[in-house]
Amino acid sequence: MMIGLIFLGIIIIIILWVIIMYNGLIRLKNRVDEAWSDIDVQLKRRYDLIPNLINTVKGYAAHEKEVFEKVTEARTQAMGAGTAQEKAGAENMLTGALKSLFAVAEAYPDLKANQNFLELQRELTDTEDKIQAARRFYNGNVRDFNTKVQVFPTNIIAGMLNFTSRDFFEMEESEKAVPKVEF
Repeated sequence: MMIGLIFLGIIIIIILWVIIMYNGLIRLKNRVDEAWSDIDVQLKRRYDLIPNLINTVKGYAAHEKEVFEKVTEARTQAMGAGTAQEKAGAENMLTGALKSLFAVAEAYPDLKANQNFLELQRELTDTEDKIQAARRFYNGNVRDFNTKVQVFPTNIIAGMLNFTSRDFFEMEESEKAVPKVEF
């Protein structure tokens, strides 16, 4: 009788431990999903600002067609990206295209003084800052989730329940370079 109660107690403790581990994994997974949603909100704002910015710059720099096409193409690819890895690559390409657009804008003194352009540039800069903050928040949550999924003994439960590590939202080395503008 006593052995049966001890065995039942051990079973209950194991079940409670599994429930606690599972709930912790779900909590972290939801934080990662929420952080990804925060990035999407800021990216949507960025996508909405870009056409207005391009139209403003076009009036001053009509002959810079290639730059406008690159920004538009990068925006389209970024909006259509599916996975975190695809999204990160597309966003890095868009960031580079926007740097080129701002570098071109520097060559037009009248444009730099235009209120619409200045407001759009300020809004886009603010959005870029928010995207960076959202990326850091996402990466922090991914780090916590991946750690939980990979450490013993949680990795046993995570493996049984198909929890897998998530990818970080990283900037590619090529995107860290200063854009080169030639006239």
